[in-house]
Amino acid sequence: MLMIDVSQSSFFGTQNEFKNHIIAEISGILAFSAITNNDKVGVIFFSSEVEKFIPPKKGKTHILRIISDIYDFHPKKSETNIAEALKYLNNVVKKKCIAFLISDFLISDSTTHSAKDFKNSINIVGKKHDLIGLHIYDEREANLPNAGLIKVMDAETKKEFWIDTSKKSLRDKYAKDFKENLRNVKDLFGKSGSQLESLKTEDSYVVALMNMFKKRELKR
Repeated sequence: MLMIDVSQSSFFGTQNEFKNHIIAEISGILAFSAITNNDKVGVIFFSSEVEKFIPPKKGKTHILRIISDIYDFHPKKSETNIAEALKYLNNVVKKKCIAFLISDFLISDSTTHSAKDFKNSINIVGKKHDLIGLHIYDEREANLPNAGLIKVMDAETKKEFWIDTSKKSLRDKYAKDFKENLRNVKDLFGKSGSQLESLKTEDSYVVALMNMFKKRELKR
């Protein structure tokens, strides 16, 4: 199963490509890998709700349909709720599966995405399925440049505000918040018995995926 975050925060990029382009390419590779192994493949597209579910099937025609949908999908909602996607997976997929959860994992205590709800959901899914999180992020989400006063917009809430990036304290807090969020997400995956890999948009995701699968082979 491919669980693909299609919220507006994935439509961001300052390096080579937008995050959603990388997510689409990785999803396509995983889908083709599954078909060569004669596995069924299904997809859950999610934002703050499950936007589309493609039931698992085999066959090249099915894979081509999935690839087409991945590249052409237009979400109805802008925000993110990973917990809802995890609950949906647990309800529709009864047998144990390998589930790739592909997102930027921007976890917050908001009305659409409770960190506590995420924690409970990942614990349940981690015990039932082989869950692998693929954390896709842009360099500017980890570190702010010193660019003076700039106007920014939250992609999901559409709120705009000014920030002074010349302040080192602001840049330091920004980097600290990113690291803390990632550390918390990794901790949740680890405690649930699941796996999380981080991939930066400017790095080679092919190398990262190969290393990930090699590590999984060594653990068997």
